[in-house]
Amino acid sequence: MEAQALICDNNQRFTMETVQLKGVEPDQIGIRTHYTGVSIGTEFALIREKISWEPYPLCTGYMGSGVVESVGAEITNFKIGDRVYFRGNTYMQMKDGMSVSCVSGAHCSHIILNPNTTHGAALLPDGASMETTSMFVMPAVALYGVDMANPRMGQTVVVHGTGLIGLGVVAACSSRGCTVVAVDLSPKRLEIARKMGADYLICAEDQDVETEVMNIVSDGADCVFECTGLPDCIDLSIRLCRQFGSFVWQGHYGNKPIEMDFSSPHGRRLQMFFPCDDGWQPCRRAVIKNIAMGTLQWEQCISHRISWRDSPEMFDEINRNCNTDIVGVVINWTN
Repeated sequence: MEAQALICDNNQRFTMETVQLKGVEPDQIGIRTHYTGVSIGTEFALIREKISWEPYPLCTGYMGSGVVESVGAEITNFKIGDRVYFRGNTYMQMKDGMSVSCVSGAHCSHIILNPNTTHGAALLPDGASMETTSMFVMPAVALYGVDMANPRMGQTVVVHGTGLIGLGVVAACSSRGCTVVAVDLSPKRLEIARKMGADYLICAEDQDVETEVMNIVSDGADCVFECTGLPDCIDLSIRLCRQFGSFVWQGHYGNKPIEMDFSSPHGRRLQMFFPCDDGWQPCRRAVIKNIAMGTLQWEQCISHRISWRDSPEMFDEINRNCNTDIVGVVINWTN
């Protein structure tokens, strides 16, 4: 079947192309995409080859929402008309027959997948906004990290980097009753962090982060979440931890080796956690449930809402780092 997809070529040019998808197999469903969320961190790490993947052309995107429009003969737990959230396509070809690397191919007008897999699809509960839930992966990644580190009520948490994963960490830790310190270069992101529950905001552009954190909690934070994905931020983030504290490698630092100063963790007796995964489905269900209930106001993190027709221009703008106020982007495939 034909579909429209956002394609990136090896020159990092973005275009909307007509592509070919396979038909629905007995163990698959077909979905008409309504919204897809953009992961500014991971998707553009793939596009810029910070994270290596399959060859170009690429169709990125790994989260979205839509409505089931066809069901394979072996599927019994989904029906036509069901509202679902999903990860993406597994197969796609250009009109000339060239294969498209789906990573995970969500930025497409139609999705064909096996829903009953770890990275398949699931039903949306009543009351869940399809627009907001299309960005379910980042808060699920965040929740997994918070669950692993288990910061307790009354403890102080530093969230270094308030992109979408960091904002998810802010929300999850705030709901646990932690004192949350948010650190970022962007005043726009810090303002969203405040709305998500941050108690203190530190703008790294014009404040000394280490000094400001120690003014808040003199012995260091009980738990630090390193959410920037930038190797240059690792040593500073570790120094913000107290002795016997916890450090969470919440970002993705790419495929190349990274350097760190061993004197930063030496003697601190830290516990370290390496989540960076949303494959644990209870995290996704919890996020979707809390969005539906209104206890996770994730719509606050959507800074830009665009039509699928405008997505190539938006991706080019993000790729050129033209606008640091871009936080959460949702693509509407229905208009």
